[in-house]
Amino acid sequence: MSKSRSFIRKSPEGVKRITAAKRETVATFLKKVAKEFGFRNNGFSVYVNRNRTGEITASQNKSLHLLKIKHGDMLFLFPSSPAGSSSENMDTSISQGLLRPLGVPPVVEDEIDQYLIKQDGKIYRNRDQQLCRHGPLGKCVHCVPLEPFDEDYLNHLEPPVKHMSFHAYIRKLTGGADKGKFVALENISCKIKSGCEGHPPWPEGICTKCQPSAITLNRQKYRHVDNIMFENHTLADRFLDFWRKTGNQHFGYLYGRYTEHKDIPLGIRAEVAAIYEPPQIGTQNSLELLEDPKAEVVDEIAAKLGLRKVGWIFTDLVSEDTRKGTVRYSRNKDTYFLSAEECITAGNFQNRHPNICRLSPDGHFGSKFVTVMATGGPDNQVHFEGYQVSNQCMALVRDECLLPCRDAPELGYAKESSSEQYVPDVFYKDIDKFGNEITQLARPLPVEYLIIDITTTFPKDPVYTFSISQNPFPIENRDVLGETQDFHSLATYLSQNTSSVFLDVISDFHLLLFLVTNEVMPLQDSISLLLEAVRTRNEELAQTWKKSEQWATIEQLCSTVGVPLSGLHEYGAMGSSTHAASSAMWACQHCTFMNQPGTDHCEMCSLPRT
Repeated sequence: MSKSRSFIRKSPEGVKRITAAKRETVATFLKKVAKEFGFRNNGFSVYVNRNRTGEITASQNKSLHLLKIKHGDMLFLFPSSPAGSSSENMDTSISQGLLRPLGVPPVVEDEIDQYLIKQDGKIYRNRDQQLCRHGPLGKCVHCVPLEPFDEDYLNHLEPPVKHMSFHAYIRKLTGGADKGKFVALENISCKIKSGCEGHPPWPEGICTKCQPSAITLNRQKYRHVDNIMFENHTLADRFLDFWRKTGNQHFGYLYGRYTEHKDIPLGIRAEVAAIYEPPQIGTQNSLELLEDPKAEVVDEIAAKLGLRKVGWIFTDLVSEDTRKGTVRYSRNKDTYFLSAEECITAGNFQNRHPNICRLSPDGHFGSKFVTVMATGGPDNQVHFEGYQVSNQCMALVRDECLLPCRDAPELGYAKESSSEQYVPDVFYKDIDKFGNEITQLARPLPVEYLIIDITTTFPKDPVYTFSISQNPFPIENRDVLGETQDFHSLATYLSQNTSSVFLDVISDFHLLLFLVTNEVMPLQDSISLLLEAVRTRNEELAQTWKKSEQWATIEQLCSTVGVPLSGLHEYGAMGSSTHAASSAMWACQHCTFMNQPGTDHCEMCSLPRT
């Protein structure tokens, strides 16, 4: 029996080919279409013409041959519109790229993305007194508003902007006469497509349908984050203290929020409010991350504080002159900015934190996760440099196609295909000694093709999401420095803090994590009210939580560690909680065993309570 092929057009999927028998019934053909596009049988309509005329209805009696559908004909698919919706609404949903198979939940983008979508974004200019020849209400080419993706405007900023913002890039794609009706941001895949039945699986066979396309690396024209800002210098200084005291490199996760960056049209800024330091082993030349059993709890606490993980930070510092306090300037255009291994690590982190995007069929595209490196600058002082890696690098890392070079940190290496894995060819463009543009195989690969630089700044007027103290609470996982988080350090912190406002005392990110994650008395189930008080800066809520039995027990534990708590009564629980403090369980200062109230000797070691 002869075969015929028809084409179905659907936004944002584009054109797909459906194979059918010449005398196949219309009902069977429409079932194939539903399976190909992921619709239910009644979730779409197929038309012969683009203007939605000549609908093809399901029939068990009619064949494609009777409908005069021939090989190579183009058919048009439209999802069924909800009741009461107009064709205008349908066109709007198409232009926004919201068409998805039925049953798939709608994409909910980040708050900053939802905000920027509603903004005009155009660059308004004043009337030029010399060039404009019209009245005050007129516009000409010299004063008409510019689009947010205008490259000439971005290049003339100070400093020049090499990458437009991601939302400006979306405006560029969705502009024009069709309003981006067929725009779809496709994620790159380096893997063989599954389900190809025309040949044996790799390595015995491969075809053009399942073979991934070759990749030519290009400079990414946009970036998902346009600026990184630390709220204050104290935040960065406390992180650097570890290197200053040990000489070993250090690592941390950046917690903060995404806000609008007004210096760039439709720009996004990553504001850093806290740095969490996970378990790690650092030397002068290397860093090794260890498994962190508290990772999920930290993310949960940060979310309740209105924060999220926005990036990671690491040091690459070598002291040059200890008397002057200078550091070596080793990363520049003559060496490298990020090593291949660091690019792979950044790509791995970005793949773990994808950017939710409504224009992608997968529901995500790229990432807002940033990389910050503390290293020596041209003036031999510590500088903070911000980066991301491109979406192409993310795909190579996700599909395990990129390797670092052992002896050249500035070079990566695209893996070669093996019997276990097919790797598409990766190319990059270079200039030869005669000035000609040539295409090179990415073995090896200069990692500059994968890097996107981001400006890292500190505000003129410092911002403090958390309080700053002269004697701050110790940072987690710094036992190598002799700085431990326990009830002795908590009692010391409370006794040395001179503030009379309980909210200021308790508003310390590392202190809140200790209250939740300590093994003696974790408060994970009873600290939500306090976290809400810190998030909203509400002293009344903090005072309410201070009167709880949990805080009274914390005070009782602090009183058993032998630290003079002359000022602790200022933060003590009041009212009925005073009795709770006197009758609470107490920790033995010799073996830390938690004893029942009313006993004078430890039930475990039999030593006296005091």
